[in-house]
Amino acid sequence: MTAMEFLPVLIMVAGIVLVAVGTMFVSSLLRPSNPYPAKNMPYECGMDPAGEAAGGRFRVPFFILAILLVVFDVEAMFLFPWAVVLKEIGLVGYIEMFVFMVLLLVGFAYAWLKGALEWEE
Repeated sequence: MTAMEFLPVLIMVAGIVLVAVGTMFVSSLLRPSNPYPAKNMPYECGMDPAGEAAGGRFRVPFFILAILLVVFDVEAMFLFPWAVVLKEIGLVGYIEMFVFMVLLLVGFAYAWLKGALEWEE
């Protein structure tokens, strides 16, 4: 492959970056700037914020649990196409998916043992 074959891709990436930066620049010029204390407060469904969320802080276990849910959703997303083509890929594909599942189960066991799945008050 030569560098000229990548030229359309580079032009497209440059165009995307130019449009994104230009849009952000123009919107920063056109937007109204009127900050006041009530506008800068955290918003909780029209109620005054209370508890830990009032300072804009969220507990780390929330994010850990969210990341774990995303990881296992991606795992499920990989399982469907694998199941569809299982007969064509044969034993090698079966072993590769088995290794993938074992690695995810090891990660799940690690998260479980570290207490990442427990929600404490």
